[in-house]
Amino acid sequence: MNAFQELGLTENASLSDVKQAYHRLVKNCHPDLFSDPGEQDVAQKRLVKINLAYEKAVSVLAKPVIGYHKVSIKQAKATARRLLDQGHLESALLQLGRSETKDAEWYALQGQILMGFKEYDTAHASMREAVRQDPDNMHFRRLALDAAIQVKRHKQLPMRLKDSIQGFFIGGKKRR
Repeated sequence: MNAFQELGLTENASLSDVKQAYHRLVKNCHPDLFSDPGEQDVAQKRLVKINLAYEKAVSVLAKPVIGYHKVSIKQAKATARRLLDQGHLESALLQLGRSETKDAEWYALQGQILMGFKEYDTAHASMREAVRQDPDNMHFRRLALDAAIQVKRHKQLPMRLKDSIQGFFIGGKKRR
């Protein structure tokens, strides 16, 4: 028996229906209502079942609908690539994140977007994943190498200072 059935409800019940059913059932089977110890034990066991069913039903209703805003990987990559070409990095990253699945090209595109944000460490990690998934792709290898060079360059003191100063004037954000 599932949580909704335990509460005497159907699967499409609302949160307020669940709460009303829970309170109604608790009032009717609370152990303090019974004087006989045997009846109290039965009521206690029933109360435990009701509490567990209530928690489960509330958690099911509170979960977001997974996949509601998902799109095919092909569509996500095409939209993200177009936005990247237009210089809309944040939108490109958001669109890429809507993809149902991820492949080597997805990781490479994510790395390119992150390079635009100057997030070289994360970009390099994405590029490495693209190379791991498609080791024969020389384009992915070149992108991973470019990201590795930027990581190394931006860990040097002059570049860290430059990034810190730029971040200060751009809005207080420090870039690594």
